[in-house]
Amino acid sequence: MTKAGSAGETREIPGIAAAYIARGDGVLESLELTRGPWDPGHQHAGPPSAAIARAIEAAAAGHGLDHLARLTVNLLRPVPIAELEIRVREDYVGRSAGHFSARLLADGRECARITALALRSLDVPVPAGTAGHPLPGPPKPPGMCPVSHMPVFDAIGYDDLVEIRVVEGRLFDGPTAAWFRLRHPLVDGETPSPYQRVAVAADSGNGISAVMDFDRYIFVNSDLTINLLRRPVGEWICLDARTSFGETGSGLAESTLYDAQGLIGRATQSLVLRPREG
Repeated sequence: MTKAGSAGETREIPGIAAAYIARGDGVLESLELTRGPWDPGHQHAGPPSAAIARAIEAAAAGHGLDHLARLTVNLLRPVPIAELEIRVREDYVGRSAGHFSARLLADGRECARITALALRSLDVPVPAGTAGHPLPGPPKPPGMCPVSHMPVFDAIGYDDLVEIRVVEGRLFDGPTAAWFRLRHPLVDGETPSPYQRVAVAADSGNGISAVMDFDRYIFVNSDLTINLLRRPVGEWICLDARTSFGETGSGLAESTLYDAQGLIGRATQSLVLRPREG
């Protein structure tokens, strides 16, 4: 495996092949690629959000529900780099839609509560002339965009798990659009689904569009909601993100989501803003 450098170069990091290893009975062993920027012992919320999407997809598939239309992850506490257990419950399953909830536990503690909506896909063409259609196309393709790296990662972590190519703006410096794709599998030995690819990337809206000085402020998100209007396609997911703050220590990060064909949905994150102590 390779570790990304600040200018796009790479270096070898032996022995790590994925974000997680499946250990059976719904348990995932977390590896170093899940590490986030806030604490070396805590995960970036993207990988566990994708692991949650994986579990919800599996539960929904048993009912023929193949489109994950919404995923809301309420982050109760930081997710440690440890064994994760995801417990999914069917709240209601009908002919066209299913509502699911889940809990994510690590080291015996509940770290996140989740709700999700899964739909049954049907072939329903949108009539010509419908307002807002055709949907907006994709931004400039990733092959035309430079590779970039999050400037807040020194150790092995999330910045090594994903490849980032900036369309417009600059990472951690205001409104930014960037393509993301997984450099390595989410779960060892598995090909990630389109929904897992979206979830890995969508939690980065707050980071890539940061407007506050990382060394002076903490601006962590306490939740993540993803709404998707159709099934994503391909390896690449683009976030066109911006962050805004009020005057009460809270804020909002909003991301418009695209794949190689065009618009797929939105993601939002509620932010807690605090000056760093010391």
